[in-house]
Amino acid sequence: MKHPMLFLVLLAAATLAQAAKVTLDPSEWGHPEGENCVSCHAKASPGLTEQWRHSAHQQAGVNCMDCHQADPADVDAITHEGQVIATIVSPKDCGRCHQTELEEQTGSVHAEAHLIISERVPALAHNLTGPAMQAAGCDQCHGSRVEVRGDGSLDPATWPNSGIGRINPDGSKGSCSSCHGRHAFSKAQAREPDACVRCHSGPDSPDKEVFEASKHGMIYKAQREAMNLGADTWIAGQHYTAAPTCVTCHMGAAGKIPSTHDVGMRNAWSLNTPVSVQQYLVVFEDGDKLELPADQDPPKRGSELTKADGSIGIVKVVAGPDRRRQIMSMVCLECHAKNFTTSFMDQFDAVVELYNGKFGEPASAIMQVLYQNGLLTPLPFDEPLEFTYWELWHDEGARARHGAAMASPNHAWWEGMYLVGRNFYSRFLPRARAVAGDAASELIDPVLAQTNQHEWLASPDAANPILGWSPPVESDGASDAGSGANEAAAGAEEAETSNADAADAADSAQEESKADAANSDGGADD
Repeated sequence: MKHPMLFLVLLAAATLAQAAKVTLDPSEWGHPEGENCVSCHAKASPGLTEQWRHSAHQQAGVNCMDCHQADPADVDAITHEGQVIATIVSPKDCGRCHQTELEEQTGSVHAEAHLIISERVPALAHNLTGPAMQAAGCDQCHGSRVEVRGDGSLDPATWPNSGIGRINPDGSKGSCSSCHGRHAFSKAQAREPDACVRCHSGPDSPDKEVFEASKHGMIYKAQREAMNLGADTWIAGQHYTAAPTCVTCHMGAAGKIPSTHDVGMRNAWSLNTPVSVQQYLVVFEDGDKLELPADQDPPKRGSELTKADGSIGIVKVVAGPDRRRQIMSMVCLECHAKNFTTSFMDQFDAVVELYNGKFGEPASAIMQVLYQNGLLTPLPFDEPLEFTYWELWHDEGARARHGAAMASPNHAWWEGMYLVGRNFYSRFLPRARAVAGDAASELIDPVLAQTNQHEWLASPDAANPILGWSPPVESDGASDAGSGANEAAAGAEEAETSNADAADAADSAQEESKADAANSDGGADD
């Protein structure tokens, strides 16, 4: 272990998460106006009231006002039935009681999900379709930047929204209700794969399909009743052993590994990028986090570093990809042997490296050289090749890498790398060569020559049994072969004749010998 202290810091932080209990004094909740809320909403919106009645919050005495009460100075504060409230209950509000969970969630890839794509959304959601799709599509998973109108109401272009990286009027990021629900606030619901697949499905993040096609998904479906999903404490290997869910591997407690609300902490690779890279996880003193490529020098503890939002943070701890992989592997060890786990990770890494070296890096380099030479416009998606490239890494490439990560052979190969290869050779390269025109040999061939993985294209006459075609036999060769056969037959015939002649000669000699002997005997008699 190269950085034992870093590992221990991460582990210790998460250990607190596993043991986290609400420490706020009970006198701080149970707002007296809560009963009035329930009385009215039982008639006006009975569904959400019933959800609350069956929740852990209700059992603990936490009511509507405890979560929705607001300060008059809050930007989204409104007066409702004589009470100052806010419609949105943000992670900051939840953190009033659930401080540890808030600290873990802060800066996570979920909390930053809106900002991660904010500069990329217009190209697809606005240009390719229209702004309406951002609210109904992208923002429903990644989260919106919720805007407050002058009267304190929420802008319908940005609300309702429960996206995981929502930017709330109070400045906090995220939405606890995205996984737990708004009024049932169920831990069992959040542990279900269905809590994740609302967003992690489809071409860009096909985890629903991949999980269901994996052995883990198969076993989960068959043995869901044994998963103990509603347990207060949920540690893999102790409280359930039937199967893992998304939460088990990415967030859940397992053996000595504690739970965490930072869903990306255990991810060594980036899998949804044109080229996968291994990453450092940088944790700042204020709780924010940042991922950096592992081919850079890791920042030193206590140093200043620019954060994702452009502000400056102080580095508290850095976890390298080997440490993140180690934590993920320790989850696997609850059900698998060390050699099994290590070999599986080796197979996963090999697929990612294959994708990178054979397809991802060459395709990215070809696109860059076409942009640099003015053969493609900088405007995204105004040329067919850009769609081809996008689908190569964003859809097919992501599916192959996720398939390998989650043990779905069908998605690693047929739904993944096979489609990557088909796209690369039958669509991307021909279109790239057409765009390059006369410069194709100068701009594209050198890129392909950087790896020997495309050399098979230089043997077009190779045998082709998979498609049922073999090179035809040359006509001259056929004639020679026939002639040879005839000659062999003639030789055999000659041999047979020779043997017959020899036998006849032997018989004649024998007859002559007998005659001579008879003559000799007759003479003696004479």
